[in-house]
Amino acid sequence: MKKFCLGALFVLAIATVHAQPGGGMFGGMPKIDVTFNEYVAAPEGFDKETAGIERGTIVETEYQSKTVGTTRKVTIYLPPKYDKSKKYPVLYLLHGIGGDHKEWMQGVPNIIMDNLYAKGKAKPMIIVMPNGRALPNDKPEGNIYGPEMVKGFEIFERDLIDDLIPFIQGKYSTYTDQAHRAIAGLSMGGGQSLNFGLGNLDKFAYVGGFSSAPNTKQPEQLIPDMAAMKKANKLLWMVCGSKDGLMFNSSRLKAFCDKNEIPCTLIQYPDGQHDFVVWKYGLYNFAQLIF
Repeated sequence: MKKFCLGALFVLAIATVHAQPGGGMFGGMPKIDVTFNEYVAAPEGFDKETAGIERGTIVETEYQSKTVGTTRKVTIYLPPKYDKSKKYPVLYLLHGIGGDHKEWMQGVPNIIMDNLYAKGKAKPMIIVMPNGRALPNDKPEGNIYGPEMVKGFEIFERDLIDDLIPFIQGKYSTYTDQAHRAIAGLSMGGGQSLNFGLGNLDKFAYVGGFSSAPNTKQPEQLIPDMAAMKKANKLLWMVCGSKDGLMFNSSRLKAFCDKNEIPCTLIQYPDGQHDFVVWKYGLYNFAQLIF
């Protein structure tokens, strides 16, 4: 019943947001007074191709999921001059409720990262963009807000930890410890990242939520052991548009963290909606802070 209610809440909240232009301020959800961290605009052209710089590589591959019982597709970004003789940290980057393993390409993560590397602003990393809908049919079709679809996003926690991470570690030259693993995502993927990242502190040192959706658990569920959180987590970073109807989910967690003296960042993107303008900004900043 508890899981059903979570899915029902998500469907109701998303429907409310999409029923209004831009989702309306907090989409009718309670507004939480919270102290936002300073917004600093990204430089012009951060998400545009730059001539004459080294470029990373986008590949699509498949892995066997024992959790789902199928072969699943995943998109991967390898940094410029990927070298099998070196080890790389890994960022798992999750999509939204209507997307799949290709959705993040709308946010040009390869271009953003290539530009960061060219300016020496980020450490070389592998970015893994999976399909966060862990179902035999994982295509975003039919009623994408239905309970079965939402359930697939919950099941993905096991697929991620038990199947995808071991696959990536076996196929690519990566570090395998918690300190070199990060997770972040947009909307539904933002909620997943907070749920899975904070729920598995032994697996993820860096956690990011961009416009996190109502699948985000209550703060008390996300952080039941504050001492463990402070010891294991190296970064909890969030961003959400000021006009995004889902701001409530991020501000609630920020308020909880501030009250309990847990390091946490929440940027309010000025006049930001629920879109890739905000999410690209999120990746640009988050990538510079991890590893």
